[in-house]
Amino acid sequence: MNYLIIDTATKNLYIALVKDKEVVEELLLEGKNMHSKNALYYIDQLTKKHAFDVEAVVCGKGPGSYTGVRIAVTIAKMLAVFKNIPLYSTSTLYLMSSGYDGKKLAYIDARRGNSFLAVYEDDINILEEGLYNTTEKISLYQNYLIIDEDNMKINPLKVICNALLEHEPHAFTPNYLRDTEAERNLR
Repeated sequence: MNYLIIDTATKNLYIALVKDKEVVEELLLEGKNMHSKNALYYIDQLTKKHAFDVEAVVCGKGPGSYTGVRIAVTIAKMLAVFKNIPLYSTSTLYLMSSGYDGKKLAYIDARRGNSFLAVYEDDINILEEGLYNTTEKISLYQNYLIIDEDNMKINPLKVICNALLEHEPHAFTPNYLRDTEAERNLR
């Protein structure tokens, strides 16, 4: 099966094409708030370059940047619905850390001393992803490999193996983990 993996929840745009159990090509590009412009462009370029017909899509569903998360989710939903192909989801935190083995803490800065964070031992989630105080959690897990947007390492085959099938692509929603700043200010 031909898989497209896409994640836009961090400052990095990640796209991978996987045919059966072989990685055809990966792209990890610092986006500088350009994911909405670059994601479709690079998907188009890579699929044309490899004459790659997408048969399933795996989407990083967050947590992460509010707008960033929505970009990948929207693209994945459109592909799944219009091509009538399966849609799978994965945690962006898992995706970021999937290329490492052992004990690892993955986090995305959520500002004000907080992070979207999860802890894994190999592929087993031992601290559910959530919004946590960064300093407290990193000191608690100081013997773990600390992974952020600058040292993320992705194993697309592990991502596919651990992705969850979304049975209703229309109902697939991002994992925001908190309200937007505008929503918080309305209270």
